[in-house]
Amino acid sequence: MKAFVDQEVCIGCGLCAEICPEVFAMNDQMTADVIVDEVPAEAEESAQDAADSCPVSAITIEN
Repeated sequence: MKAFVDQEVCIGCGLCAEICPEVFAMNDQMTADVIVDEVPAEAEESAQDAADSCPVSAITIEN
């Protein structure tokens, strides 16, 4: 499973990093970055929750 953040859409609310810090972190531009190449199995549910919770749908999760 891979996660992606559309930097042009992200508004930097930080919700994804709060929900799933194993996968998402805020960068110097105050937008979210994916910090892993592959979403760890134990973080798959929280990564999906983060994507579902994104207020601007900037996160994509692919299997």
